[in-house]
Amino acid sequence: MKLAIAAVVLTASLTGCASRWVVDSDVRTFSKIETVPAASTYRFERLPSQQYEEATQQQLEAMAAAALEGAGLRHDDANPSYSALIGARVTTELSPWADPWFYGGPWWGPGPRYGAWGGGPWGGWGGRGWYGGGWYGPAFPPPSPWYAREVSIVLRELPSNRVVYETHARNDGPYTASDAVLPVMFQAALQGFPNPPQGLRRVNIEIPTAKQ
Repeated sequence: MKLAIAAVVLTASLTGCASRWVVDSDVRTFSKIETVPAASTYRFERLPSQQYEEATQQQLEAMAAAALEGAGLRHDDANPSYSALIGARVTTELSPWADPWFYGGPWWGPGPRYGAWGGGPWGGWGGRGWYGGGWYGPAFPPPSPWYAREVSIVLRELPSNRVVYETHARNDGPYTASDAVLPVMFQAALQGFPNPPQGLRRVNIEIPTAKQ
């Protein structure tokens, strides 16, 4: 999975009144693990493209490590029981609240583009339609950005290298604070490990917001 996290400002922080903020993730998991032995360990695995993006991958792995530890897995490069392949993607798309009439509706522009999240283990997300340009596009201010995020974790049993666990989580919203959202999404992706509910499910996790 090609990472696009670098395109998003990760240093932004949440603002507003002190309260609880719910990160809602749509999660789908496939598991072949019945039980996890005590003191199970893992090491991180990297694709060639992830090895090239060293700093970004280290940041993602640090985010996922807390979720893996919460699931009962300990990081141990010397004697791992599993390998963990971590992926993430952050993209911008048109807000679902934007009026498509002014941003390239069916009469004024090239029409919707779909498929940013389609295919793969999700069975076709379809994505939100993105309406470009149009006759009136330049005359009106652009809508606020809408961020679509996806994280994934693939566990391989060692030494057989057999895939035994695959999980994906997706979230979208107006917040730019990916550094706060992505770790929670990894936690949502591992909820129920190693025997999560079957099928697509919604996982809501509350995190505190910053004071204004």
